[in-house]
Amino acid sequence: MSSEQDVSQKALRVAGLFAGVGGLELGLKRAGLETAMLCEVWEPAQAVLSKQFPSIPLEPDVRELKALPSDVDVVTAGFPCQDLSQAGRTAGIKGEQSGLISHVFRLLKKHHPRWLVLENVRNMLVLDKGEAMLHLVQELEALGYSWAYRLVDSRFTGVPQRRQRVLFVASLTEDPRNVLLSEDAGEPEPENLPTDAYGFYWTEGLRGLGWAQDAVPTIKGGSGLSIPSPPALWIPSNPVGHRIVTPSITDAEQLQGFEKDWTLAEGTTKKKGDRWKLVGNAVTVGVSQWLGEQLLHPGVYDESEAVEMSERDRWPTAAWGHGGRRWRSQVSMWPQHLPYTHILDLVDRGGLTPLSYRAAAGFYSRTQKAKLKFDEAFLLDMKKHVEHMDPANTARSVVGAGR
Repeated sequence: MSSEQDVSQKALRVAGLFAGVGGLELGLKRAGLETAMLCEVWEPAQAVLSKQFPSIPLEPDVRELKALPSDVDVVTAGFPCQDLSQAGRTAGIKGEQSGLISHVFRLLKKHHPRWLVLENVRNMLVLDKGEAMLHLVQELEALGYSWAYRLVDSRFTGVPQRRQRVLFVASLTEDPRNVLLSEDAGEPEPENLPTDAYGFYWTEGLRGLGWAQDAVPTIKGGSGLSIPSPPALWIPSNPVGHRIVTPSITDAEQLQGFEKDWTLAEGTTKKKGDRWKLVGNAVTVGVSQWLGEQLLHPGVYDESEAVEMSERDRWPTAAWGHGGRRWRSQVSMWPQHLPYTHILDLVDRGGLTPLSYRAAAGFYSRTQKAKLKFDEAFLLDMKKHVEHMDPANTARSVVGAGR
């Protein structure tokens, strides 16, 4: 075997910045890439990384990181979304947290990896009228990078979670379009999904619902007040009192593609809600595995489907560009249709918790004030659930039984 062949067979090595609990790195590992370094500042996340990647060097703070390992081929950065997410402070790309992306640019000036992979929330496409995306693109183009991005729905990997995230790939030497845009399976028809369970946000009810058929809406790290807020499920066939339920943290881990108790480590159970935050901020493992497979074996993108954009155009769900020019891609959020796991086959039905009276009553009250259109059977079951969970009704039942 020639030395040239040896190089071609060498595994791509990854430096994971803002690694969280390793969703990006785990998926890339499953695809055949090797993790060379991790960097994460939050102590509960560090505890998970130390447990799950015990032999990988772990740096504590990207602000103090002087350089990347010299043999790194892929730099990943699921940079903090607190300033970008609709559930966060929406301060913009230069906010206190998301502004940490500037350290990625600083490191790229010293090290020139084959690939740069960024991941963030859908809201970054519209925040500040697109200024967040423009900032990313301009900074990378100033360093000589070509780029492509695509909004993907985690359900394409088979998990029943409707989670939409922006994948952004850039390179100095390769074509990012062949990685992100060469596959497109199109959005599936919802009629093919079972109607025995629906997911929704019990913290909403006035302006939105997050309604998802045979799935849960996006698992979030918390509400705008940093309160853990797992999604809820409506299971019409369950008895009253168990039709409106919430999944467990281990359900949530599996909905993100992790094994059960991936986030259970010394340092993650001290504060209520930490594990939900860790899971909610993670990258779906199947998404990063698909991305890793594409990095190793890119397809061939047909650029004839693209339309050049003007500077005034809004950022679409997929685009690519270089040298100050950009093009809109028509690809969907579904690169593939991998075998789908139905929500009731994934969750531990014995571990589902009935939504509390306070939470259910608050949600139901909001639905009565909202102008949203709700499924009538759903509202009726929610009303029955509130009545069933009402402590006053329980007290009257106990008194009546004692007479």
